[in-house]
Amino acid sequence: MTLNSATYQTGFGNHFATEAVPGALPVGRNSPQKTPMGLYAEQLSGAAFTAPRTENRRSWLYRLRPSAQHPAYQPFDQGRVRSGPFHDAPPSPNRMRWDPLPIPTEPTDWVEGLTTYGGNGDAEAQVGVGVHLYAANRSMTDRVFYCADGELLIVPQQGDHLFVTEFGRIEASPGHIVVIPRGVRFRVECDGPIRGYVCENYGAPFRLPDLGPIGSNGLANPRDFEAPVAAFEDVSRPTECVQKYAGRLWVTTFDHSPLDVVAWHGNLAPYRWDTARFNTIGTVSFDHPDPSIFTVLTSPSDTSGTANCDFVIFPPRWMVAEDTFRPPWFHRNVMSEFMGLVTGEYDAKEGGFAPGGASLHNCMSGHGPDQASYDKAVAAELKPIKLENTLAFMFETRFPIRTTEWAQTSPTMQLDYDDVWTGFAKGDVTAKG
Repeated sequence: MTLNSATYQTGFGNHFATEAVPGALPVGRNSPQKTPMGLYAEQLSGAAFTAPRTENRRSWLYRLRPSAQHPAYQPFDQGRVRSGPFHDAPPSPNRMRWDPLPIPTEPTDWVEGLTTYGGNGDAEAQVGVGVHLYAANRSMTDRVFYCADGELLIVPQQGDHLFVTEFGRIEASPGHIVVIPRGVRFRVECDGPIRGYVCENYGAPFRLPDLGPIGSNGLANPRDFEAPVAAFEDVSRPTECVQKYAGRLWVTTFDHSPLDVVAWHGNLAPYRWDTARFNTIGTVSFDHPDPSIFTVLTSPSDTSGTANCDFVIFPPRWMVAEDTFRPPWFHRNVMSEFMGLVTGEYDAKEGGFAPGGASLHNCMSGHGPDQASYDKAVAAELKPIKLENTLAFMFETRFPIRTTEWAQTSPTMQLDYDDVWTGFAKGDVTAKG
């Protein structure tokens, strides 16, 4: 992996034009299908052809060889990858929490280290999400991957990652997120152990949420999203291509690297974003606000205000509300929450929720701070405090998340998770004040 090898262009949803070789892009009134240099034009559509202009995503790619130049796909070892509809284990209403995935002891690349924890909806019906974690210790070599079922929102938790994509190169470390559109081929390289989380979004592509009464500024800014500039591989040796299609993995072998796009233009591309750029909104008077104020990206559903999936982060921030319990309150809600921790400690859990670990609170499942966090918060002096060295996140979805059999029986499952809510003293209705 070569650090500082990637360059970027900024803006969310912009129409970009980039070429690795000057003159590779058609210019002026030339049809985008009239290619210079004998390159092959290919349009990658991320929306239906007749989708409204504001929602239509597509890019033209100019490549050394047609991407159709490969033999038939064959079934591939599924490993621990599963897909919606999730029916390999009965649904469970129980609160769940897992220790981090162990770093493999055998050589394992990103595809081999991918493990499904659960999800909802149906990949073929294009609704719902899949939730995966990964742990790997070597680069993908002569292998690429793509997902035909949905876009991938990747949250690195450990180690430096290099995503070598058809559109260019993206470097990512803990604190970044990377979004790779449906159908885009890529390879993950690393210099050592890596670990992280993946939200496979079957529904509408992620977009920035509307800000409503917040106004024109706040949360994630479009200017901070980075798409790669064109970079290509001219490699003539067998390259394995693994795809996820209709819930299963398939593989074929190209006689060349399919990451051979010399130039591209359009508004569909992979991108990265640095969570440190988030402009946090919070209360300066009283009451803990809803976690929706931490939404970075949303995949809307057919019900207004109820997302197929929201990606929410809990970054370093000031807490200044007075006469207010500051950690998240006890609650039950219609959305299901899969949570991960990138670094530090989450302010509603004093222990047990480790970086690289995960928790699941399904719809109408009562949850909130553990006893230690509660006792600390109610005794704290109500003065401004800053939460530092922490980054947690949540995949929040409108449907219950059905966990896989592996997730329900994994040795990383914390069987005593419910105990964090034992020991609370009974309220005293005879007390004054």
